[in-house]
Amino acid sequence: MDLDGNVTALDKASVNVDTRAERQDLGPVYRSTLSNGMPVWTVAGYDEAIAALNDSRLSAAAMLAAGALDGGKLEPDLRDALLKGLTNSDPPDHTRLRRLVSSVFTARRVEALRPWITRLTEDLIDGFAPGDRVELMSAFAEPLPILVISELLGIPEADRPRVRDWSRTVISGLGSPDFPVAAAVEFVDYLRDLIADRREHPDDALISALIRARDERDTLTANELTSTIFLMIVAGHDTTVSLIGNGVYLLMTQPDLAARLREDAGRLPGAIEEFLRLESPVPTANLRAAVESFDLGGSRISAGDLVAIDLQAANRDSARYTDPARLDPTRAHGRHLAFGHGIHFCLGAPLARLEGELAIGTLLRRFPDLRLAVPAAEMTWSQATFVHRPDALPLMLA
Repeated sequence: MDLDGNVTALDKASVNVDTRAERQDLGPVYRSTLSNGMPVWTVAGYDEAIAALNDSRLSAAAMLAAGALDGGKLEPDLRDALLKGLTNSDPPDHTRLRRLVSSVFTARRVEALRPWITRLTEDLIDGFAPGDRVELMSAFAEPLPILVISELLGIPEADRPRVRDWSRTVISGLGSPDFPVAAAVEFVDYLRDLIADRREHPDDALISALIRARDERDTLTANELTSTIFLMIVAGHDTTVSLIGNGVYLLMTQPDLAARLREDAGRLPGAIEEFLRLESPVPTANLRAAVESFDLGGSRISAGDLVAIDLQAANRDSARYTDPARLDPTRAHGRHLAFGHGIHFCLGAPLARLEGELAIGTLLRRFPDLRLAVPAAEMTWSQATFVHRPDALPLMLA
């Protein structure tokens, strides 16, 4: 809120460090608006973000019912079929859904995928050659994660480009004034058809396992089944696209660090954590609605108010981090909030970390003089509420 008490618009040019600092200057909790015009309380302080992420008075289910993500453009049944998954539910439904899918994304199970993901990464990079100019987002950062999650889920190879496009369109449109209704309808129709096919012709992949859980143990409603598959596609794909793009971009602006990581790949996991903190792939945690009034960060949140938790600003809170705008892979910063916190902590985090480590590490090893093909100042970045990454990342391979 500004000095006149007016609602301040949330500037989505969030890659700009100064913009993030300005948001924090408004205080740890302040009034703003989504790009679709809906008023929200924005939580920018680290401690306040932790508190909000853990507060049962902030309901993800109530937010979904209010139409905050789709602007009320979807029919309730379609909205539930697409979005009523883990991130948009509260206990006890959330507890039941998370228990069902959490075994898929354990650190041990994901680590067992390392040899397979390594081969996929090497195969993609085999298509590059020294001297090439490559647009990394479309040529590498996007294909690798969708290939991994599609194989795990059992999405037919011919359908993967459409699934990637639907996923990107829908996630980029959440919270926007132009929510992509047509893409949402097409995506739900596709998922329902795929479920019907897998029910007739089951395989060993995750979609068939979810269908068995619904049919044999009655642990999922029909809409929970489709929305869980949608969430697994997004959690297993979109965040990793951003992590790869953001991490490579940061290294291209820090050639000394890139050289150190080439010399000692053991430093890469620490660097991945700093990439996640400094340029969080998901800039805003999923919205919540207050189910009762309470105080947070010196502001009074009233029942029915929407709350947006600004993960990017919290991850650069100077009260939490020393010199927060500096990239420091040795930073002993404790837990960042790039994957959220509490019961909604991202289940896909181990998979995203592994894919990011393998993708970025292999690029650095295979192309020791990798560099940006354009000045960093000329790059543009996503303006979507829940997506933070370069629109394109042109590189020269050497």
